[in-house]
Amino acid sequence: MYSYVTKKVDSEQGFATLTLNRPDRLNSLNHDLLRSFAEELDVVATDDSIRAVIITGAGRAFCSGVDTDELHGGTGEGPHKAGEIGTENLRRGFKLAHEVILGIYKMEKPVIAAINGLAVGAGFDIACACDIRIASNSARFMAAYVHVGLFPGYGGTWFYPRIFGHSKAAELMYSGNFMEVEEAKSLGFLNNVVVDSELITTAEKMAQRVAAGPPIAIRLAKTMMRRGMSMDLETSLEMAAAAESITLSSEDHIEGMDALRQRRRPEFKGN
Repeated sequence: MYSYVTKKVDSEQGFATLTLNRPDRLNSLNHDLLRSFAEELDVVATDDSIRAVIITGAGRAFCSGVDTDELHGGTGEGPHKAGEIGTENLRRGFKLAHEVILGIYKMEKPVIAAINGLAVGAGFDIACACDIRIASNSARFMAAYVHVGLFPGYGGTWFYPRIFGHSKAAELMYSGNFMEVEEAKSLGFLNNVVVDSELITTAEKMAQRVAAGPPIAIRLAKTMMRRGMSMDLETSLEMAAAAESITLSSEDHIEGMDALRQRRRPEFKGN
């Protein structure tokens, strides 16, 4: 059976790699790929042996967005094709899209995007949902919806202003221009840019570093950072005190302090 999203788990280092696997279609999101993606995200999110996740694309693209063959005029059938299904069913058809975006954004474990080539439309939004973004020097980004008369339906209107600021977000959405990798790096969107041949190795090194950290503290840090986007400072400080109380009473904290005093690397167990 063909796998639209392949999963590779490095049990020794504690991370998993999910690869969008429709290289002949530049990893565009058809219904089957979205369903597989949502399922695999759920699997890695609930596997405690996995402490970090890499998302990348097979071939020469990260993800070119929604499969146009499942939009108006195409021969495929999918949840975003109007026809006779009506507006309400179109709205409900975003269920899988929401599962993917929220599955990445709300996952307690850090998610690293290893962006090879095009990240366009929904593919751009998937990259935005990740915590850390490493790109090859061939990467290009576009909020492409405007070119086909569409609203950014995969979270772009929420992500872009928060990541780029209002003015750049407006430019991306209204013009549909490409953002080249150098500009994406200068705007702080990318953590690192490397040559194509070093992309996966660089992402894996980052995943190894994250996976070697204290899982409880990292999960809480990601959760608080995400939730903090909608909190005032006082509420955030109160929640931080509660989170820190959990880590202060953890075995990982004891191990970390012992390792510091003994001048050795800590071995965090997630307890």
